[in-house]
Amino acid sequence: MADKNDALEAFRAEARAWLEENVPQSLRGNPDKVLEAFMAGEKPTGDFDLWRRRMGEKGWGAPTWPKAYCGGGLSPAQARVLAQEMAAMGVANPIIGMGTSMFGPTLLEYGTEEQKQRHIPSIVRGDLRWCQGYSEPGAGSDLAALQTKLEDAGDHWVVNGQKIWTSGAQWADWCFCLVRTDTSRKHEGISFVLINMRQPGVETRPIRLIAGNSPFCETFFTNARVEKTDMVGPLNGGWTIGKRLLQHERSGQGGGGRVMGGGASLPGLLETYWTQPDGEEDIRTRMVGNLVDARAHALTLQRAASEAKGNQNPSAATSIMKNSGTRIGQEKAELTLELMGAQGLGWEGEAFTADERGAVRGWLSGKATTIYGGSFEIQNNIISKRILGLPDPTKSA
Repeated sequence: MADKNDALEAFRAEARAWLEENVPQSLRGNPDKVLEAFMAGEKPTGDFDLWRRRMGEKGWGAPTWPKAYCGGGLSPAQARVLAQEMAAMGVANPIIGMGTSMFGPTLLEYGTEEQKQRHIPSIVRGDLRWCQGYSEPGAGSDLAALQTKLEDAGDHWVVNGQKIWTSGAQWADWCFCLVRTDTSRKHEGISFVLINMRQPGVETRPIRLIAGNSPFCETFFTNARVEKTDMVGPLNGGWTIGKRLLQHERSGQGGGGRVMGGGASLPGLLETYWTQPDGEEDIRTRMVGNLVDARAHALTLQRAASEAKGNQNPSAATSIMKNSGTRIGQEKAELTLELMGAQGLGWEGEAFTADERGAVRGWLSGKATTIYGGSFEIQNNIISKRILGLPDPTKSA
């Protein structure tokens, strides 16, 4: 045990020294800067691009992925140490997005060697952006009802159809997509393919949301080309792969080490904004309850990681963490506005700070977190059937 601890402490010193040498000063102390730069959708520039390239070359943007595919090759324990040192410096991982959180882990499990060699290194370096082609206007909660069709065109496939709520499609280079390849079967007639978004026949239309931004798109495919080598898994075998990817997505939505709902601390907001003697006991009680829930959620994530003993693949338990993390995040957003009072309702203008304007927009955006990636109700069904072993309420006795 002593040798293991000594090795981890040696790695901690190595990681700290590397971060000190390579993290740009402008990005230290505010991890949200990296997320904001990514969400802006534009190609990274300046210090953010420098940080992305340095982490990509080191492989630490995907710290536990195999070195054979340019990943960091770290153990889970070393990856936790690296995350701790980055948190202490106040800097976030610049290699973020659906490539690392959803598609990459799935491809490592189901892809061919050629597919992994072709796609994983670019994900590790953050060179390309990926989007997810799942939901359709007539296939949301019932995803297996999707109708976007993939047809054989000889030496390649062609895809026709529409997807919706395609996050970041307007900026994406590639799309991992579920398509219909057999109309006679539902779940067994779906395949998982990779679509080059930079080609004729692909159109994206951003959807403006109530929070004022446009992170989602309608996506239209009209005779778009898919290479024969860009089908992951067997023909009509995409449903299994698609479900596995959703587990990775929900694992990230469940916290990924922190509960959704960032921003200023609730005690800090109470100190700064609260001026009403009446109701203070109630707001403090609810605030403490949210902080306790957030801490319990974080500790549960740590325990789950420890109990996994090296198995990094997500399980149905991600549905529990997804529901827990998103609920806590929404509660925090509600409390934030309540603590800010009228200053938490500002949309624009110099009368409100950037944090105040961001609070109301974050509150509105956060309403979607219990819907996308599988709604709160769908997660409860998964928990009921796969964890508690209760009968499926959708099937007759």
